[in-house]
Amino acid sequence: MSDTDIDTRDAAAAAPLFSTLPLDPKLLRAVAESGYTAMTPIQAKAIPIVLEGRDVMGAAQTGTGKTAAFTLPLLQRMLRHENASMSPARHPVRALVLAPTRELADQVAANVAKYAKHSQLRSTVVFGGIDMKPQTEELRKGVEVLIATPGRLLDHIEAKNAVLNQVEYVVLDEADRMLDIGFLPDLQRILSYLPKQRQTLLFSATFSPEIKRLAASYLQEPVTVEVARPNATASTVEQRFYSVTDDDKRRAVRQLLERRELSQALVFVNSKLGAARLARSFERDGLNTQALHGDKSQDERLKALAAFKAGEVDLLVATDVAARGLDITDLPAVFNFDVPFHAEDYVHRIGRTGRAGASGLAVTLVTRDDARMISDIEKLIKKKIEIEPLDLDDERPRRPRRRDDGERDEGRRDVREARSSRERRDGDRASPRGTTPWSVPIAPRGLPADPFFDRPYEPSGSGDASWEKSAPAAPAATAAAPARPASAVARSRRKVASLLGGR
Repeated sequence: MSDTDIDTRDAAAAAPLFSTLPLDPKLLRAVAESGYTAMTPIQAKAIPIVLEGRDVMGAAQTGTGKTAAFTLPLLQRMLRHENASMSPARHPVRALVLAPTRELADQVAANVAKYAKHSQLRSTVVFGGIDMKPQTEELRKGVEVLIATPGRLLDHIEAKNAVLNQVEYVVLDEADRMLDIGFLPDLQRILSYLPKQRQTLLFSATFSPEIKRLAASYLQEPVTVEVARPNATASTVEQRFYSVTDDDKRRAVRQLLERRELSQALVFVNSKLGAARLARSFERDGLNTQALHGDKSQDERLKALAAFKAGEVDLLVATDVAARGLDITDLPAVFNFDVPFHAEDYVHRIGRTGRAGASGLAVTLVTRDDARMISDIEKLIKKKIEIEPLDLDDERPRRPRRRDDGERDEGRRDVREARSSRERRDGDRASPRGTTPWSVPIAPRGLPADPFFDRPYEPSGSGDASWEKSAPAAPAATAAAPARPASAVARSRRKVASLLGGR
């Protein structure tokens, strides 16, 4: 693979206008209606190359307009296939855009529809988490541009809903993220269904060795376009790192929101369970909060994101599913509640704020266990990180009792009340003062009292039983030796003999 590198770091300060591009008036009209006049660096360099039909590897930090950089030139090249026919056969899939997450796929689809609205080109998006039937109906109508996540696209391919034998353009958006989450086997399967002769565009915020190997396998002599130092963070984002303990993190977020007078913030955590729990905690603190993570249904995720974009939600607690490609206008702040496991994710997380030239704040809460991950971030962004102490208010808010704690307390209270009631009931029948109820013997109910068993044991005068020794014949009774009293329960020998049938 022979790469032609184009470095635009020393480009002129004046941004070129979209009107200078050889684009169809339909597309220029849609761009103008979207409110864009000047191109970003990645757009200014990538669009002319894509229009020439060259393969492109585009490296740009997130939030710099990569979507328009590949959407506009591909639409321009497909306008020659434009037609008003209702036949699905006249609208085969000619451009395929693959994205790692549902949110990014949905956002790319919205941009494609916006730029193609004055043309006859059709587009649709397919992703998991929702019913396949409506997607199948759209595919069967025929579309020129198909945006998809790899897993759901394979489902439609196996169901023969998507035929890709006429694809001319392929876009791998956020390719590094697709490799990170294990989509490489799916990508290889999908690309095997496509024609060999095609134009392939690969866009990513970072270029890892794995990405370069992928490009070497599927791109033909690509042009590498870099508009910033790889893995650089936006200069418009103020990055602050604060040293806190795990117990003080939530309080730190609340107080920074108040001190900075932030109306909204996106809070990143490392796990789905942590996102759900933290969102509930902030909700109990009086903040309107939503959670966004992979266990949510697609409908729930889209509703939470739409409410956050509309300003109806104060905090959006999310996993790294929201770290890529989400375009939230004028987001004032991003909080890394947990330091990301992978340093590259730090670049993507803080790229949600400070977009399109606006200023933003990125706060990372650091504990003693995060030293290694902070070191990895320093190596990636090639910048020394200063960790500052954070002065928190002395008064700590009382931790609200969880619902399961309350249920547990009620259960314990019921046990205590039952025990007290039983003790009082037993105490009412207690006898002498000073004795406890359980020290008084209580006769079993329904059995008559037996005075023989109630009488204490009294040993007899001799330790040996009379039947265990052979006593000699008793001498004649004399007046000096009185007769030995017989036992109350013993019988004479004669009576015993008569009972046994003898004499």
